[in-house]
Amino acid sequence: MATTDRSDMPINVLIVEDDTRFRDAFARAVTHADDMTLLGAAGDVATGRTLLSQRPDVMLVDLELPDGSGMELIREAAQTLPECDVMVVTIFGDEQHVLRSIEAGATGYLLKDLPAEQLVEQIRVLRAGGSPISPIIARQLLNRFGNAPRAFGSDSPQGQEQNERPPLSEQETNVLTLAAKGYSYDEIAGLLKISHHTVQTYVKRIYRKLQVHSKIEALSEARRLSLIAH
Repeated sequence: MATTDRSDMPINVLIVEDDTRFRDAFARAVTHADDMTLLGAAGDVATGRTLLSQRPDVMLVDLELPDGSGMELIREAAQTLPECDVMVVTIFGDEQHVLRSIEAGATGYLLKDLPAEQLVEQIRVLRAGGSPISPIIARQLLNRFGNAPRAFGSDSPQGQEQNERPPLSEQETNVLTLAAKGYSYDEIAGLLKISHHTVQTYVKRIYRKLQVHSKIEALSEARRLSLIAH
């Protein structure tokens, strides 16, 4: 299946942030970036959901909104717009919020102490296939999994271990299964009738959920957890 090359097209950005100071600062930063277009800036879940219909490439979303949680929008984007990269920008740096956001489908997580002018570069990193994360949060997660490498460890019953990990979606499992059969990302894109970038987005989510950093590690961990056939 032929896919459209979007490398020379502007990155369409949606902002969902209820604090007007941050929302305006983020909007200005995006507007001044030559390679980005601001699709809209919402202050609540309802407006954010409406703006999702414009099919953004990137959604920046806060977690605490006046009419609900940003998690709702993250899940909706993951289910209906798999090509949309989601980056959380919030004051919440605790492990629970981070892991829940990843489970919902976020592939970036930044704290609001990041200067707005640096935000556009993190958007570029996200769109290029990276997973921007604030250093203090990265250290938290590394300390957690580094000091307790058996947190999901082999001593736990397999069913319990799987339940503690964010579950893979049906499409993430499809991508992983095809990768295990030796298909390239371009071939997977053709077989699933999605774009190459969408495949990359699913792969990023799989890596984050399985806590791995390479295709080999992902396949090994997925087989160990019986997520795909041996």
